[in-house]
Amino acid sequence: MSMAAIADAARPAPAGRASAREEIRLASRDLGQGLRQTDLSVPGVHCAGCIRTVENGLRKLDGVEHARVNLSTRRASVQWRGEEAPDLLSALDTLGFPGHLAETGGDRMDPELGRLIRALAVAGFAAMNIMLLSVSVWSGADEGTRQAFHWISAALAFACLAYSGRVFFLSAWSALRRGRTNMDVPISIGVTLAFALSLFDTATGGRHAYFDAATTLIFFLLIGRTLDHVMREKARVAVRGLARLAPRGATVIEADGRRLHLPVEEIAPGMRILLAAGDRVPVDAVVEEGVSDLDCAIATGESAPRRVAPGAAIQAGTLNLSGPLTIRASARADESFLAEMVRLMEAAEGGRARYRRLADRAAALYSPVVHATAFATFLGWMALGGGLHQSITVAIAVLIITCPCALGLAVPIAQVMAARRLFEAGIMVRDGSAIERMAEIDTVAFDKTGTLTLGRPRLVEDGKTAPGDLEIAAAIAARSGHPLSRAIAAAGKGTQPVLTDVSEHPGLGIEARLGGSLYRLGRAEWALEAGADAQDAGTVLSRDGRLLARFAFEDAPRPRAREAVEALRAAGLGVTVLSGDTPGAVAATAASLGIDDFAPALMPAGKVERLAALAASGHKVLMVGDGINDAPALAAAHVSMAPASAADIGRNAADFVFLRDGLDAVPAAFTLARRTGRIVRQNFALAVAYNAIALPIAIAGWVTPLVAALAMSLSSILVVANALRLRGAGNPARGRRYAPRLSPEPGL
Repeated sequence: MSMAAIADAARPAPAGRASAREEIRLASRDLGQGLRQTDLSVPGVHCAGCIRTVENGLRKLDGVEHARVNLSTRRASVQWRGEEAPDLLSALDTLGFPGHLAETGGDRMDPELGRLIRALAVAGFAAMNIMLLSVSVWSGADEGTRQAFHWISAALAFACLAYSGRVFFLSAWSALRRGRTNMDVPISIGVTLAFALSLFDTATGGRHAYFDAATTLIFFLLIGRTLDHVMREKARVAVRGLARLAPRGATVIEADGRRLHLPVEEIAPGMRILLAAGDRVPVDAVVEEGVSDLDCAIATGESAPRRVAPGAAIQAGTLNLSGPLTIRASARADESFLAEMVRLMEAAEGGRARYRRLADRAAALYSPVVHATAFATFLGWMALGGGLHQSITVAIAVLIITCPCALGLAVPIAQVMAARRLFEAGIMVRDGSAIERMAEIDTVAFDKTGTLTLGRPRLVEDGKTAPGDLEIAAAIAARSGHPLSRAIAAAGKGTQPVLTDVSEHPGLGIEARLGGSLYRLGRAEWALEAGADAQDAGTVLSRDGRLLARFAFEDAPRPRAREAVEALRAAGLGVTVLSGDTPGAVAATAASLGIDDFAPALMPAGKVERLAALAASGHKVLMVGDGINDAPALAAAHVSMAPASAADIGRNAADFVFLRDGLDAVPAAFTLARRTGRIVRQNFALAVAYNAIALPIAIAGWVTPLVAALAMSLSSILVVANALRLRGAGNPARGRRYAPRLSPEPGL
């Protein structure tokens, strides 16, 4: 695409395009700090060259900061800034890849697959009938019959090229008229030359024509392209299944009590929604009225219903089972839990990892190299006396057999299948390149609270706390959402006193007045007056600066945490703990899990420094954490992972998110990442070996265009079939069904 064309697309749109720009803005998501994202459907994208053209073209538009194309979903995600949205649709038209705003529905009929199937049917009909006519010619039919059959075959072949061949011709023409090439250019040249050569032989009374080769060539090329499309669609079954869980609308209760059914896209935070039994939750929300049982399998993986009451946070996509609820939306549909899961799945292929960049560079060299090779082959055969007819036939075979479809599929199909396999195991992948980086790690660093443990501490009652003091502490703790406060509040059993002047001091604790005295619940160094006994600093209750009670907590390890640590060690990985908790608590947890190396009392910057030191010494570290304070470390690590119960900022910083309580998701992801790496390398080897063998054979004239088409299609099918082996791999969870869990509250 020329700079002039890009500039034209970037100029202010005429009045007729104003609505399109407004639609782009309305369909965009706010990413914060003035950055917005628009998702576009680009059905014409089918190879690495297409991806490169679309991404580079969109990035040249004013205001566009980032553009990424997903080959499986054929979607382009564009991030942009500015008061006015860039005219992305006009830019796509100019690039030769007409598109439209991506639809959120998962049940929409796939028009591209229907078009391919119809073209395949026409090509199959023409090829089979021409083959039948050819049998009589090969059997020695007289000259008149032979010529009649050749002309009938020519008519069938022309119809095949005109209808079925346009799949390749339109793509090739779109590229050529914009001064570039793609994989369909040599295919179109080869098919056209094969037909033209056969038509010439028929018109000159030749004994043999190869209309069967031209039509069968298109037929097998379409088989390969259709199978590629179907395989990509199969890889997205999980994404479509998630999308189907999103209800199309919900009943909103307005301020005057009226009930109005709104599309889910129009539900805004703060709206009150009536949820009947049997309805799915449309957006993330908080229960205001009613008690019911929810099927939370999508969020927790647990088959047992979850009882919810006023104040409970619920996630989009969960199913209300038993009673009506009134809920208040806490997020828009495109910012809710279900939408986040879909985005994570669709982003899995979008990474530009080392293998992917290698495949892109190889595909970019394809057109000039194969055209030069075919032309040199033609000249060589002419120089050796092969004749014009034979020289063109051999050059056609070279054009067809060297198509790098297998090379272009090597990385994305493996990453898509790996992402789907991980999803089935309860693990979400944010970026396809993360799978590659996961396979490279040699060390795993865990946060403690909320990661090695569940982050749901329980108060240890030692009998030394007076009942009255415990009730006061429980009353104060009930005003805070901190995990330790919730544990104290849950331990209160009697009538709680009425407090006044309650205020929370983040990172320190919460204070309140009762009967003229100031009570503080929190860190000992803050709650106690100077000089008071603050040894073994922990959580205390004080009155006017004097100690009343000291509280101890225990936090259970995550299920299968010890097994996960042992599995990582068995795989040759180092394991360490980086925690901000006290030395005693960290040492106890590490000892219970068999971890010898740990670093307690680390601030967020301290964790980053530890990771930097490990990286400087040559280690590639997987950081597993959950809290807000872990976000810098998650971003700094070679690759990162977080539980779904993590704070939003922690989940957003992580490359992988595991949806269940069990910590065996960590070795499961590592094991599958390594297997995916082996599959990718095998795919590269298959693609390179195919071309190394096929090209000399084609140059030597030992294959016809028909055989070349068969070989090229089979090489692509072989690569796809090799990637599908990931589906048959043993369950990363050692055969157990993953039970993903999403807690609405972050750990410590």
